[in-house]
Amino acid sequence: MVDLSLRALTGRTTTTNDSEDCQDTGERLTVMTVNDLSASYNGHRSLHGVTFAVHEGERIAIIGPNGAGKSTLFKAIVGLLSHQGSISIQGASCQKSHTMVGYVPQHEAIDWKFPVTVWDVVMMGRARQIGYVLPPRRRDRQAARDALERVGMWVFRKRQIGELSGGQRRRVFVARALAQQARVLLMDEPFSGVDAAAETDIFQVLDVLREEGVAVLLATHNLAQAGTFYDKVMMLRDGHMLAYGPPAEVYTPETLADTFGDRIRLFSDGDEVVIVADKPCCHHPHEP
Repeated sequence: MVDLSLRALTGRTTTTNDSEDCQDTGERLTVMTVNDLSASYNGHRSLHGVTFAVHEGERIAIIGPNGAGKSTLFKAIVGLLSHQGSISIQGASCQKSHTMVGYVPQHEAIDWKFPVTVWDVVMMGRARQIGYVLPPRRRDRQAARDALERVGMWVFRKRQIGELSGGQRRRVFVARALAQQARVLLMDEPFSGVDAAAETDIFQVLDVLREEGVAVLLATHNLAQAGTFYDKVMMLRDGHMLAYGPPAEVYTPETLADTFGDRIRLFSDGDEVVIVADKPCCHHPHEP
């Protein structure tokens, strides 16, 4: 049983239909809009009509039980799954702007034995700028070096990627996104299997990304973390977006119960809400 105490968060549940492309919202630029996005995996509809907007430098937590559609959403955005609906990055269709979206897949989805160095992985972020047959130029090498230095991994540039710790591996993939000059970074459960020190390191890198104006969408199962360290939270269940907005607006007993069902129980005691997870979430057979 996991007992997570949060400050009381109240307000109305919100969703957004903001479809502005690259417009000034008065605070931050809109860098990505997703309209009526649906996607299938192995012939099964895993995402249903999801619509939302992301602004420059925002940090957004994607939460929901296993099989909710978090990985499907990310793979549709980066073009790994066919989809219906529209995705635009800074006003350009997603098909024309994949260089502006970085993706850190789940740790288990990567072959860490593949014989590439840290430097090789980060240079992959420059592939579209370089072309697939030309050698890297000076500006490409400088971009890779700058990115590695930004995340504190320059001294490890000659290491084989599999020799690194879990937290270091995540930082290398963030460096790849920085070298790519991505405006949006998708991170699929980057805190899975890392210790507290590595988690702190990753959050420090997220702070670097915020300084760079990079928007981060991060899938996580940590409800307390999602409600504390993120600008917005998206709640998914069975491929449907149930809520999207600031934690204080979407973290209500009703939306949490709709999202997780009987997997959680909520108790209110004064100015705190206690979330008790009493059942492990089971993996959905259709979730990629």
